[in-house]
Amino acid sequence: VQLQASGGGLVQAGGSLRLSCAASGSVASTNVMGWYRQTPGKQREFVALITGGGNTNYAAAVKGRFSISRDNAKNTVLLQMNSLKPEDTAVYYCKIWQSGLDYWGQGTQVTVSS
Repeated sequence: VQLQASGGGLVQAGGSLRLSCAASGSVASTNVMGWYRQTPGKQREFVALITGGGNTNYAAAVKGRFSISRDNAKNTVLLQMNSLKPEDTAVYYCKIWQSGLDYWGQGTQVTVSS
């Protein structure tokens, strides 16, 4: 399974961005797809996930501002980020949990200016 993330960029505080991650290879619609983020000197932290059945879970820091969704036909997971804050600045990574294995995308930079 290979993951390709896109959609990062520079945005002002209060703005929005949408991240996309396309999976290729032997992708199962029953997998769990999600997003993590990481800033320099810190551990990668969980942002959001969505199951094959559409159940979602969010980190407290983004709940109510971020929305995760998936398109099983396109093997894609999206992260809609609204009301962005400077503290959301990070490299965002998509991830798939499938058949006991983890797969990571290459990361996309999100920078929120104050």
